[in-house]
Amino acid sequence: MHGAAVAGFALAALIVELTPGPNMAWLAITAATEGRRTGLAAVAGVALGLALVGVAAALGAAALVLASPALWQAMRWTGAAWLLWLAWDGWRAAGAADATVPARALSPGRAFRRGLATNLLNPKAAVFYLAVLPGFLAQGAGPRAALVLTATYVAVATAVHAGIVLLAGTARRWLTDLRRERRLRRGLSLALAGVAVWFALTTGQE
Repeated sequence: MHGAAVAGFALAALIVELTPGPNMAWLAITAATEGRRTGLAAVAGVALGLALVGVAAALGAAALVLASPALWQAMRWTGAAWLLWLAWDGWRAAGAADATVPARALSPGRAFRRGLATNLLNPKAAVFYLAVLPGFLAQGAGPRAALVLTATYVAVATAVHAGIVLLAGTARRWLTDLRRERRLRRGLSLALAGVAVWFALTTGQE
């Protein structure tokens, strides 16, 4: 791989990751309401999910998904439903908080698994690997070159996601008031539900 191709791909990945989407919204919610440690566990799950989708794409599995309308639609609606469930879970956790009882915390392990599932059910990740990544490969390049770019994308995405978590985690200081925490959880949950609707509509245009 030429360094210029990797650098160009890294820039494209950065632009994509800075565009608001499911990962950005959910990670911000997790870090703001559960803290940075849980947020970083979620980032690790997202990174593993992106890596697995990238490896699958390099081996041809993603092409099968794109070639099957039924499979594409199944992933699309399952992914949207999963995001809506996360939004509902956040809203329910906010409702559990009252003047004396805090909402049930999300453990780092559960955050990791949710981050992993969110990206395994995201067909747009497969589209990125198949539509954008090949443009940075030299003619005749094999799976090894594709895996190098996959690793580059995961590294860029993880850096962006970690930054989101660290920034959003600062809001944790202002959540000592349970009523304020409840309002924030509900507001962010509504935002995530909106992202789920956006996700379903935009993936349907592929």
